[in-house]
Amino acid sequence: MTQSIRVGALRGLVMRAPGITATKGFYEHNWGLTVAHEADGVVYFRGTGPEAFLYGIKDSPVYGIEYVHFSMPDRAATDALHAHLVALGETVLGAPAAFDDFAGGYGFEVLDPDNRRLRFRAGGLTHAALDQWAKPRKVSHVVLNTADMEGLQDWYCRALGFRVSDYSADQMVFLRCASDHHSIALVRGHYPSVNHVAFELPSINEYMRSIGRMREKGIVPTWGPGRHGPGDNPFAYFVSPSGFVIEFTSELQQIDEATHEAQVWPR
Repeated sequence: MTQSIRVGALRGLVMRAPGITATKGFYEHNWGLTVAHEADGVVYFRGTGPEAFLYGIKDSPVYGIEYVHFSMPDRAATDALHAHLVALGETVLGAPAAFDDFAGGYGFEVLDPDNRRLRFRAGGLTHAALDQWAKPRKVSHVVLNTADMEGLQDWYCRALGFRVSDYSADQMVFLRCASDHHSIALVRGHYPSVNHVAFELPSINEYMRSIGRMREKGIVPTWGPGRHGPGDNPFAYFVSPSGFVIEFTSELQQIDEATHEAQVWPR
C-alpha cells in the first residue's frame, strides 16, 4: 500500500449497549467529556480538541463497537483508499459519499475480518479547542481482542497501511497509522470483542488530576496508575457503568518512521 493511500489518524469511536445513553452523566461529570450532539438513542461527546466528536454511546440490545472512526486527509485520498480496498475484494459498505450525520464530511465504511465497522471520513465539522484543565483531548487508541491476531495484524497493515510499532510477547501487537505509537492494538483472545479505549490527557499533570477527579467521586482505578513499556505511556484503567474498560493516558511515544524498529516486550 502506498504512502498516499494510508489511513489517517484515529478520530474516535461509537460504542453500543443496552440503555447506554442513560450513562451520559458519567461521561460528562466524571470522565470529563462534553456533549456535542444528541439524537434519538445516541449521544456524541467531544473532547477539548477540534474533533466534532471523539466518543459516542448508542442504545442497542448488543454490546460492542458500533464503528471505529478514522480521518482521511482529503477526498482524493478517501477515493484512493476505497479503490484499493475494492481491488482487494474487501467488504466495502458502499461508495464514498457525503455523510448525513451531524459531523458531515465525506467517506465510506468497510468491515475488517472480525466484522467490525471502520468509518473513514475526510473533512466534516470541527470545533474551536476548549480551554479546560484535566479533560480528555482525544481518543488515543482502541485495543481489540481477536481470535486471529496474526491474520488481523496482516490485514490492518496490508489493507489500511498500518505499521507495527511493538509486540508484547506473543499476546499483543501495537499498530500505528500516524506518529502515535499505536492507534490500534490487538490482543490474542477467544473471540472478537473490545478490550479497552484510551483517552488522552494533554500532560502528565492533567492525567494525574483526572485520576484525582474520579477518586473524589468515589471511582477508583481497577489497574493503575502505572506506566506501560510499549508506548511508554502512563495508564489508569476504569470500568464504565456499561461494563466497558476505559483508560486515562498521556504523552504516548511518538514514532520516528526513519529510525524506529519494533521490539518484543516481555509480559
